Amino acid sequence: MPADVAFIGLGVMGYPMAGHLAAAGHRVTVFNRTTSVAQRWVAENAGELADTPARAAAGAEIVFICVGADGDVRTVVYGDDGALATMSDTSILVDHTTASADLARELSGACARQGVGFIDAPVSGGEAGAQNGVLTVMCGGAAEHFERARPVIDAYARAVTLIGTAGSGQLTKMVNQICIAGLVQALSEGLEFGRRAGLDLDAVLETISQGAAGSWQMSNRGTTMMADEFEFGFAVDWMRKDLGIVMAEAQRNGAPLPVTSLVDQFYKRVQELGGGRWDTSSLIALLRPPPER
Repeated sequence: MPADVAFIGLGVMGYPMAGHLAAAGHRVTVFNRTTSVAQRWVAENAGELADTPARAAAGAEIVFICVGADGDVRTVVYGDDGALATMSDTSILVDHTTASADLARELSGACARQGVGFIDAPVSGGEAGAQNGVLTVMCGGAAEHFERARPVIDAYARAVTLIGTAGSGQLTKMVNQICIAGLVQALSEGLEFGRRAGLDLDAVLETISQGAAGSWQMSNRGTTMMADEFEFGFAVDWMRKDLGIVMAEAQRNGAPLPVTSLVDQFYKRVQELGGGRWDTSSLIALLRPPPER
């Protein structure tokens, strides 16, 4: 059934996600800090524009948030102009931001005190996944709120899973980023090894992608890594933000992350090369010999 929803945050992920909601027939009101982006979205999609998160959220059954980090979430949720100011006790707040588990628990408590449902729901799949409506959404919260939100989230997702209580979605996204960091570094080392060994890397990728070494990163980034193409995808700056959240959580729970810590420092070196907006697959650039002068 069509729902009245708000979408707060129209970045590279939120913009197409909100578009899928509108295309699915939901009544969408959007807010974005840069008003011109929200105006462009309204011009391209069926929906309404609000000038504050509170006005976007007024009357919405579900309020979606997809912004940058913990502080950005607090800015659009709290205060007189924040979404919670106008949300009713029958509404649900769904936070798609990759943020800390502590923030998810904090928001869950703040929502509960107002009778509002809450789901922390970070996503995986990158910009292409958002554009194509095939994101993986990992959720934390109460089952009753999840079951109400899931049919709406389905508009831009291929998999939507309730992992556990509030914060579980964010913790699962941390596992996701830990795995990606190790995979991309291993793929970078493998491709550079193959190049120096004189192998036909197209043939190598076609062959090993069908076996135990196969992965999404190999299938979707192997060819561009060989061509030194990084001006797209999930930015190194965003990955370092996510890995910072991971490291902070690992300090609390005592999890050893030797490889992840090392890869985080490799990403720092990519930033120092000016590659903060390069795709995360740019790790391979650190393994290449410097250009001859």
